[in-house]
Amino acid sequence: MKHVIDRLLVIGLGLIGGSLALALKQRGGCRTVIGYDLNTKELEEGLRLGVIDERADDLFDAVRNADVVVLAVPVKVMESVMMDIAKVLPEETILTDVGSVKGNVIEAARSAFGGVPVNFVPGHPIAGSEKSGVAASKSTLYDHHKVILTPLADTDRFALRRVSQMWESVGAEVHHMDVRRHDEVLAATSHLPHLLAFSLVDTLASDHENRDIFRYAAGGFRDFTRIAASDPMMWHDVFLANGDATLKVLGEFSEGLEELKTAIEQRDGRKLLGVFTRAKSARDHFSKILTGTAYSLPMTDINIKFRAKSGGTVRGQIRVPGDKSISHRSIMLGALAEGVTEVEGFLEGEDSLATLQAFRDMGVVIEGPYQGRVTIHGVGMHGLRQPPGPLYLGNSGTAMRLFAGLLAGQAFDSELTGDESLSKRPMERVAGPLRTMGAQIETGEGGRPPIRIKGGAALTGIDYPMPMASAQVKSCVLLAGLYSSGDTRVTEPAPTRDHTERMLSGFGYSVQKEGAEARLSGGGKLTASHIDVPADISSAAFFMVAASIAPESDVLLQHVGINPTRVGVINILQQMGADISLENEREVGGEPVADIHIKHAPLKGINIPEDQVPLAIDEFPVLFIAAACAEGTTVLTGAEELRVKESDRIQAMVDGLQALGVDIEGTDDGAVIKGGAIGGGRVNSLGDHRIAMAFAVAALRSEGDITIDDCANVATSFPNFIELATSVGMSVVIEE
Repeated sequence: MKHVIDRLLVIGLGLIGGSLALALKQRGGCRTVIGYDLNTKELEEGLRLGVIDERADDLFDAVRNADVVVLAVPVKVMESVMMDIAKVLPEETILTDVGSVKGNVIEAARSAFGGVPVNFVPGHPIAGSEKSGVAASKSTLYDHHKVILTPLADTDRFALRRVSQMWESVGAEVHHMDVRRHDEVLAATSHLPHLLAFSLVDTLASDHENRDIFRYAAGGFRDFTRIAASDPMMWHDVFLANGDATLKVLGEFSEGLEELKTAIEQRDGRKLLGVFTRAKSARDHFSKILTGTAYSLPMTDINIKFRAKSGGTVRGQIRVPGDKSISHRSIMLGALAEGVTEVEGFLEGEDSLATLQAFRDMGVVIEGPYQGRVTIHGVGMHGLRQPPGPLYLGNSGTAMRLFAGLLAGQAFDSELTGDESLSKRPMERVAGPLRTMGAQIETGEGGRPPIRIKGGAALTGIDYPMPMASAQVKSCVLLAGLYSSGDTRVTEPAPTRDHTERMLSGFGYSVQKEGAEARLSGGGKLTASHIDVPADISSAAFFMVAASIAPESDVLLQHVGINPTRVGVINILQQMGADISLENEREVGGEPVADIHIKHAPLKGINIPEDQVPLAIDEFPVLFIAAACAEGTTVLTGAEELRVKESDRIQAMVDGLQALGVDIEGTDDGAVIKGGAIGGGRVNSLGDHRIAMAFAVAALRSEGDITIDDCANVATSFPNFIELATSVGMSVVIEE
């Protein structure tokens, strides 16, 4: 193995320096590791344990002959060590450190060297233990831990790369950060928790009954106070060095603690519940970040592939996840209602969770979700608070466009952001009519996210004839109309889903529907309601097509929403010859639902009626698969909206089906698909969840297995797709 470093000198042979030395030795990252420490016993122990190869008795000679020097000494003595070595450190030798306060270290370097050397790379490994000394050294201490490097503008690129390679060679994940930002972040995430642990243990130890306190302390006390066993002198130095940043975050914490004290004194359960639910959500989110499953992680960073085995039959009874569109709206309107709204069947997908978190960020108390149940403590039409930063909405165009309407009428400024895919989607289609209503709203380059909204605008209702059919645009304008003076009218050129109108009525807000027009008056209020979210027909569509194309299949899909504005997929499949029947039809919370029974039947190609396109706009990826399995030719027109979804869905399906040998031609507003054999092979979903699941269904009729790349975003709308698909007989596995 080629060594990253020839001769490495570690000054300060404690836990951090010793663990780095030991890891480099064992993993071949360095040819020779030399240790220097004022405590000769630590040096002798380091040699005895094999932590270092050589001990340095003369610091100056050791510095002169080293390729890389690591300062692993307490922050307080960093400047004096730099002063000592400044006169002998060769220009070509790389200098780095492990101090947890970077601003102080940078100033020490300026003082010692008369300026920060270009070969100095400030660093901080986010790892440690309450144990100290070279005897505590662990070669695995840095495995899967972060190391933050804080290079300056003129830091030498070669030196930066060499130090990065050094840390990567011992299993660490290297990040770069601004010096000041580093100290602020560490004050909040490391320094403050240690300060609180020291303070709590000291306070309780001073209690005259402390024997019982410590004897009967539960696991929570032990876990929280473990770090109070850390080296007192080291932390003494840290708090003095990073005093300003620590005082800032300590002040913020003290304010929060005072609010909790007041809430307990006043028996304010709502306040306590708000703090606790937000804290639990944040802690759960932190755990997901550590495991790489959090909704705020860029999905492009998560490499997930599906492998769908060819052939098979689907049989059984299942209930697919709750409707995403209704899940979004239940949180939005429940938050703005007066009273407590109970939601059942909530979709616990990434997009819906992002919407839920956004309202928590605006001060709404939300319990759950737990097995699809969510409790929302509404704050009323004007009870939202300014969020602490931009609202992240994941992959959801629905959420971003509806939020734009809701936030246009608030008193505070706001900003809406999303993931890489959402950041490419057009937002002027909602920004335009909102500006006509008086909103002060800006979009990013090319009319795409982020969306920035200035609060305090006086909105006026408008009469808006929509240039194209879009439930998201219609809903955005209607939601802004809640905060507008006068009436707001929206006229759509073709029917689109009407979940917003139905749910507003369910919350007691009057909405008039006359033909293609929806109208409401501003200034009303919403009253809390109970919502049972139906199963999502868009998710059910994958199994409708699966049962239709796979021989001997028979599937019952339970409690599916059959809103008249969403049943295009059923109508189209039935026209193609599918054996689909609706059973146990009923109405739940203003939404019609039914159990959908599908049996295998031979499909035939059709010219898809354009009036059905808006009613099935999200289901077309899997309808392309149905068309590829049908006898004859299927022609789709009037579906240009598909080109501006999470991906260009027309092109994505054309490219994927052509890769599998299907005769298909894309057009500006649709495609021409000739049914026939489907081969096996590899396709790219382009990060689009519906494309990924559609090709998994295609494998039921393919002549070979299908590998589908870039499938992480399936979690946004259908988190248990693999589980349900497997339960009815499909063979789809995840490859990460």
